[in-house]
Amino acid sequence: MLEICYVLLTGSGVSKLGADAKMPGYYDIDDILMEDEPISVVFQVTANGVGLLDPGAESNCVEKGAKVDLPFWLAHGLLSLEQAVSINPPPCFTQKTRKEIQADAACVDLRVRCPYFYELGCKIVPLVSDKSIGLFLRYAFTSRYKEVLSKSHSSSMMTVPKFVPRLTKEETRVFESARESMAGFKKWRAGGVRLQKASILGRKRKTKLPDGPPTP
Repeated sequence: MLEICYVLLTGSGVSKLGADAKMPGYYDIDDILMEDEPISVVFQVTANGVGLLDPGAESNCVEKGAKVDLPFWLAHGLLSLEQAVSINPPPCFTQKTRKEIQADAACVDLRVRCPYFYELGCKIVPLVSDKSIGLFLRYAFTSRYKEVLSKSHSSSMMTVPKFVPRLTKEETRVFESARESMAGFKKWRAGGVRLQKASILGRKRKTKLPDGPPTP
């Protein structure tokens, strides 16, 4: 996840990150849940034997041109399979959301739109024709990043600020890390342990005498 923060803050290689991050972390529950986010696709071919994917299908097949919502992992797999489908940008990246972000980024509830807003966006960028999503992701993250850090430095560890439920999973991790860092700094400044003796310095070194000339 730190890689996503770096890419969004520097603006370097958003599309490359999406292309390289095709498989979710096997033991990472957040990666697994993110890959399960619903994505709207349009079938470019008639698919036989998969009628259950389309609730409106009258037979056991999905007709060409049918619009269906699929989990991202399946949509990506079908796209890789001879371009069987085309992927539409998720609703969380619509012009309405972009205008709300531009008006007041800190007040927008991104979690309700998609808790994995940035992670999903980075994977969507190389798969859709709208390449402006990459720039929008960077703008949204950098605009909200300042507010997240500001709030984390002034909030107590014992309370949960009202704005936290509006944060995405990635933003929440940034907030918690920044708040813990600030708490540690305040403890250090108040007189905590500042210098610690390295453990290696407490060990007794054995002096080895150099080999002398053989005794006659």
